Amino acid sequence: MKRHFYLMLGVPLLAFLAQAAQDKPKETEKPKEKPKEVRTLKVKLNYTGAGTVDEKHKILVFVFDSPDFVQGGVMPVGTKVASAKNETVVFPDLTASPLYVVASYDPSGAYDGMSGPPPSGSSMAIYGASPGQPDPINIEAGKTAEVQLPFDDSFKMP
Repeated sequence: MKRHFYLMLGVPLLAFLAQAAQDKPKETEKPKEKPKEVRTLKVKLNYTGAGTVDEKHKILVFVFDSPDFVQGGVMPVGTKVASAKNETVVFPDLTASPLYVVASYDPSGAYDGMSGPPPSGSSMAIYGASPGQPDPINIEAGKTAEVQLPFDDSFKMP
């Protein structure tokens, strides 16, 4: 009789404890991170140099999240190519702000954008009011910024 009493008392107790364990948050679960809000950057190019821009001779546009790219050693957070002198390239899904933009045109058409800095003689443009000094582009989360980047052959990689 005692065995039946303990069995009848034990089964509901075990069921209660099992349910309580399922309802309790696990200690190893991390709180869900808030998704990062993305930003979009549109860069309108206007290359007026003498070079031919086409499928073989492209303009490469780089976006950096630090102005230290001018000293080297900073990798771009985005790269796009343009195959026309007046083209807009779009960088969706950027998470950083401010951003900095550089464009490069290699007249030989050999530069791929991945093998280091642009080769000597490549025409360059840095988004900014002062030559050689990058200006930040601030973009609020969830927003789109549009900038114009005119350049010619007056500034070239040494």
